[in-house]
Amino acid sequence: MLWMYYAMIKKDAMMLITINSFAFVVQIVYISLFFFYAPKKEKTLTVKFVLFVDVLGFGAIFVLTYFIIHANKRVQVLGYICMVFALSVFVAPLGIIRKVIKTKSAEFMPFGLSFFLTLSAVMWFFYGLLLKDMNIALPNVLGFIFGVLQMILFLIYKKPGTKVLEPPGIKLQDISEHVVDVVRLSTMVCNSQMRTLVPQDSADMEATIDIDEKIKGDIEKNKDEKEVFLISKN
Repeated sequence: MLWMYYAMIKKDAMMLITINSFAFVVQIVYISLFFFYAPKKEKTLTVKFVLFVDVLGFGAIFVLTYFIIHANKRVQVLGYICMVFALSVFVAPLGIIRKVIKTKSAEFMPFGLSFFLTLSAVMWFFYGLLLKDMNIALPNVLGFIFGVLQMILFLIYKKPGTKVLEPPGIKLQDISEHVVDVVRLSTMVCNSQMRTLVPQDSADMEATIDIDEKIKGDIEKNKDEKEVFLISKN
């Protein structure tokens, strides 16, 4: 908003108006999404912050520069104010930089954001330099420095992405068969323990032995099928 106001007062600054109008719309979208998904407490704090900074703050700057400051000094004073706020924007990532160094992890600092921050700072620096407008050029020197610093920290503390991969030669079908084998084996153990605790007659014992032999045969059959599957696969 400040840069749009600065561009409207300053002559031949249509580029500033165009770019910052687009940025204003994007920021409105971001804030709207935040209000939609944020908890109630964060929404309340954000509303207070927006009212204090964007409404009261901008209103005070507008009254000061438009009605109190003389027209000859208006652009210069407003330019200084815009430069201070631009510097605060570039200094804001210092908290993230501190967190990256402390945790030794760059997951909190996307590389794309740092890269385009640096590129944007370079472009705006040369734009302000060519127009001989130091209010635009000087803040972007700091933006370039912090952008390069963030990319260096990302390269130092980046960690390879972890992907869930299946070990070679093991498929979901094999895992499910192993689960079945474990269940059957546990059944055998339970049956053997029950036989030691509960007296059984000879007919029951023979039937139990037949069941155990059948379970063992099924396990051996599954094992042979998995070996054949792995051999044919290789």
